[in-house]
Amino acid sequence: MNTPLRRVGMAMMVMIILLLGNATWVQVINADEWRKNPYNRRVLLDEYARKRGLITVADGTVIADVKETTDRLRYLRTYNNGPVYAPVTGYLSVTYGTSGMERAENDLLNGSDDRLFARRVSALITGRDPVGGNVQLTLDSKVQQVAYDQLTAKGFTGSVVAIKPDTGEILAMVSTPSYDPNRLASHDGTEQQTAWKELTAKGNGNPLINRATQGLYPPGSTYKVVVAAAALADGKTKDSQYTAAGTINLPGTSNAPFPNFNGQPCGGGQTASMELALAKSCNTAFGEMAAQVGKSKLTTQSNKFGFNDSDLQVPLAVETSTLGAIQDEAALYQSGIGQRDVRVTPLQNAMVAATIANGGKRMQPYLVSKVLGPDLKPIDETEPDQVDTAMSTANANVLRDMMIQSELNTGGEGRLSNVQVASKTGTAEHGEKASENKPHAWYIAFAPAQKPEIAIAVIVEDGGDRGLGATGGKVAAPIGRAVMNAYLAGR
Repeated sequence: MNTPLRRVGMAMMVMIILLLGNATWVQVINADEWRKNPYNRRVLLDEYARKRGLITVADGTVIADVKETTDRLRYLRTYNNGPVYAPVTGYLSVTYGTSGMERAENDLLNGSDDRLFARRVSALITGRDPVGGNVQLTLDSKVQQVAYDQLTAKGFTGSVVAIKPDTGEILAMVSTPSYDPNRLASHDGTEQQTAWKELTAKGNGNPLINRATQGLYPPGSTYKVVVAAAALADGKTKDSQYTAAGTINLPGTSNAPFPNFNGQPCGGGQTASMELALAKSCNTAFGEMAAQVGKSKLTTQSNKFGFNDSDLQVPLAVETSTLGAIQDEAALYQSGIGQRDVRVTPLQNAMVAATIANGGKRMQPYLVSKVLGPDLKPIDETEPDQVDTAMSTANANVLRDMMIQSELNTGGEGRLSNVQVASKTGTAEHGEKASENKPHAWYIAFAPAQKPEIAIAVIVEDGGDRGLGATGGKVAAPIGRAVMNAYLAGR
């Protein structure tokens, strides 16, 4: 064989080996990843030939159902009370794949999960059609509905997350504006495309985003409870004194004012106690407090509450809450009041409230209560899991008592009768021209304060209906109180 033919032959052999290697990689080694890819339409079409599992809430109410059809796709996914639960359930669409719980629990719902192997074999032997497993969520239907109604009654954009402090069960997870997932689940391609264009249109409020887990916001003064926890861990007490000045200059600057709300002094003296500073939400005191605690200890304390946890899933993926870089002492002052580069999800802020309510023990939050087989018999159940001790029980009780004083000092409607509440509000500036933008309104709380059954975080973007004059007490607190009352009234 002459040299040119030998070279051609060698090149062809190398190409065949590469082709076989690629085929092996795609079809064997990486097959599972391609199979689970939400854009793999062949898998989706195959799934529509099987009866998909149900998604229910804690009381058994079905929120994601299926019905048999006579068209090419045998089963149609349907959503009951769709907009109320859409941020959690997500959607199942032939064209646009899956999101939310439909994606997170897809293997179980479509019947391919390893835990359903015996049932698949049984169906194969008996000739029965394969059926997916069912997911029961921790959501309380009444609390979820009240949270949704509270946000939508005035057309607010925002989120509500409620957690059972001693277990981590998520009782409510609402995000608005929401959407009707039935339109995306339709077997009519035109209807799906029309809905998608509307939902993704610029200026439409990003309804496909679950703000509870994907929204990152400056927490404003709600972060002061974390700073207070760090100070208590550092040996300070509720009576420790800090500046009461109405306005100070940021350290390292000659003319960068750092004021309290409306520039008012914190109390009547030169200094104010930590308890008074939290109750009156004094910025100057908490800036000083954060500087005394220091960046390292403040970061450690924040992490104990769940900040910087990039692996958090509920099982929906959760954006990572963070303090930011904190490059100098001025940034530390600003971070101490939940501004600068501090960013949290509403879920993270609910976790902070729940951890304090639970005596300093941080529980893993979760949405899936039980996994059920096609026969509705349990095959897996989530057990409460303590992931960290954020603060001592004694310090948590001190912080709880300070938050009780904060609630008593907070205005707004809807105060709970005969129930003691511990809370902290926040009015968070945001954007490049923060002072000119409508602030976000926050409220984190738990109740009953002495024996907590529910912890909550509420955010209303851009001041809701109060605009530049918005505060957490006026806008977010009434929503949080209504949601807590709905849960406690049914206990």
